[in-house]
Amino acid sequence: MWDRLIAYLDSIHARDPAPRSRWEILIYPGVWALGLHRLAHWLFEAEMYFLARLVNHISRWLTGIDIHPGAKIGRHLFIDHGFSVIGETAEIGDNVTIYQCVTLGGTNPTSGKGGKRHPTLGDNVIVGSGAQILGPVIVGERARIGAGAIVTDDVPEGATMVGLKARSTLVPAETYVREFIPYGTPCEEACEPTAQRIDELEARLAQLHAELEKMRPAGSDPLPEPVPARSRKRSGSRS
Repeated sequence: MWDRLIAYLDSIHARDPAPRSRWEILIYPGVWALGLHRLAHWLFEAEMYFLARLVNHISRWLTGIDIHPGAKIGRHLFIDHGFSVIGETAEIGDNVTIYQCVTLGGTNPTSGKGGKRHPTLGDNVIVGSGAQILGPVIVGERARIGAGAIVTDDVPEGATMVGLKARSTLVPAETYVREFIPYGTPCEEACEPTAQRIDELEARLAQLHAELEKMRPAGSDPLPEPVPARSRKRSGSRS
């Protein structure tokens, strides 16, 4: 048991350069949340559901991490900082890293009956901060979920998933195979498709403006030139 604990703490240190010793890692909230979950899951499997829930609530109060007692978790899970939620039917493989404010959420069955409704994460998966993985999707081994991603479809093995969100509209996630940065996604990766689309729309707007000018009566005041989106953004930031 002691050897397994040492191996677990060392696996966290390999993924986190901040701690100076194993004693620091031992007081990480993610370590306590996982340890208490092991107890809660054992009670859950023994059908002592109230006690399992009680341990779960104590763990959430102490650590800020909510792991349902029914969730199945493999070896060496590292939850950095915390404030994450893991649902009842979630399954997590070995050596998975989850950064802060992540949700492994479920879907509400129309029949009202339970079942597999939370994600399955393969071995060596990395989930960036703020990511939301929803429904019974499968995230393949060594896949990487970018910060702020919203994932509702399966992620192929070894892929990097970047989710984009514009106001209240969710843009479908896109797959990248570039280097992964856990705490955020570089703008050239996440923003490039959006910037390209803006350029296309601005070109179309300029074309429509020119056509409309040709249709106006002679001698009338010219239409104001369309302002590029980047100029509007800079002007708004000054105010």
